[in-house]
Amino acid sequence: MSVQDRGPSLTTPFLPDQPRTRTTEQARPASSARGPALAVLRIVMGLTFLWAFFDKTFGLGYSTSSAQAWISGGSPTNGFLGHVQVGPMQSMLRDWAGAGWADWLFMLALLGLGVALLLGVALRPAAVAGTVLLALMWIAEWPLARSTSAGTATSSTNPLIDYHLVYLVVLIVLAAFAAGDTWGLGRRWADLGLVRRNRWMH
Repeated sequence: MSVQDRGPSLTTPFLPDQPRTRTTEQARPASSARGPALAVLRIVMGLTFLWAFFDKTFGLGYSTSSAQAWISGGSPTNGFLGHVQVGPMQSMLRDWAGAGWADWLFMLALLGLGVALLLGVALRPAAVAGTVLLALMWIAEWPLARSTSAGTATSSTNPLIDYHLVYLVVLIVLAAFAAGDTWGLGRRWADLGLVRRNRWMH
């Protein structure tokens, strides 16, 4: 009788621990997969920006023809900004179209973002620069508008979220979770003296 009375008192305290142990074991694969998953996302985003840079530079025939290539005298910003007809900054953005400084800043941003993401270095500065670039591109397309200033349909499918905002959020997430540490040079970059003294450069 006394043995039976002790049985429940010995086993009961261990019952709450069993599901916690299983939960922890189940969580390990997810946490261990986070690094590679973010690394894949980082590399894909890097290749996306690099492709845009090379296509606009050499006119690879997708969004930019060889005649419109930057090396052939074309303007990387003229085709996009020159036709802006929506949003509160449309006049100013059209004035920027084809300007030398705008072309250089745009192309350097594409190249810098692509290299930083592909190598996994300087993800914080890349996130800041990418946020500015993508926010301006979002404003240029202004998905809130259903029609342009000329009265034609904008073909906007969502009044707020478009791929520019998606890319923007991805850049912030990659920087926040140090996505360059997996399959990248993030740790080596962070060990550099200049970077250690300036954490914003991580």
